Amino acid sequence: TMFQVMTQAPNYAEADLSSLRFCTSGGAPLPVPLVEKYTADHGIRFKQGFGMTEFGPGLFALPPEDAIRKAGSIGRPNFFVDVRVVDENDQPLGPNEIGELVLKGPSSSSGYWNNPEASAEVLDDEGWFHTGDVGHLEDGIFLMITDRKKEIFKLSSGKFIAPQPIENMVKESALIDQVMVVGEHQKFASALLVPDFKYLKEWCTEQKIPNGREREELIALPEVVTIFNNEIAKINQRLNDWERLKRVRIVPDDWSPATGELSASLKLKRKVVVSRYEKLLESIYN
Repeated sequence: TMFQVMTQAPNYAEADLSSLRFCTSGGAPLPVPLVEKYTADHGIRFKQGFGMTEFGPGLFALPPEDAIRKAGSIGRPNFFVDVRVVDENDQPLGPNEIGELVLKGPSSSSGYWNNPEASAEVLDDEGWFHTGDVGHLEDGIFLMITDRKKEIFKLSSGKFIAPQPIENMVKESALIDQVMVVGEHQKFASALLVPDFKYLKEWCTEQKIPNGREREELIALPEVVTIFNNEIAKINQRLNDWERLKRVRIVPDDWSPATGELSASLKLKRKVVVSRYEKLLESIYN
């Protein structure tokens, strides 16, 4: 997430959270608890925005006065963009119905350079640009994005899982740095967890648990396994039955652009993670 920060500190080098007054965010959703906490505790005014390379910036904006009331939304569309939410047959859906977000307007690109196949996948005959984002227009006005269309998967029961909202909830835990929800074509959803090892070692110190071990040994400690299972149990209470993470596995590795699990914009490369932990994933479901 990119932040644009305005402070009232006379020296920016000395600025800290106490001087923060206003914050705009784009590129990734702001966690709702973060908005609520820092608005209540520090009086920070948040503005969420949404744009894309193919269509231009500032397509949607959620003004600060709606930041709490409509937390989780990217806001209202700007005047220059027409918006629809459509089903798999490209038929418009009504307010609060979930489908793919499609856009139309003068800022739309005409396609991808020298790639007519990719252009045809996103631009239809009427000029609607298919974003690949799935969501709904709450009250017919405020856009709520659920996930990327290509990342939503189906369990063997036929229930759909949108992994990103679940992953965002899991990462609210101070103990967890990265997470990937899995379970396509399986009976239940599970997850791989990457601890925040700095925080985890501090927690171990507080609990008088020796933390000088290698990472592999640390994550295998019964006390550590228990605290992670407890964190997941709390998140599961906020999820629908079919979304709940029945099993988790803690991994000792950092995920980053340098090691290949994350893109340059810090988005999960799911195929890379699945390939790297193939045997571990098999152990979850076997």
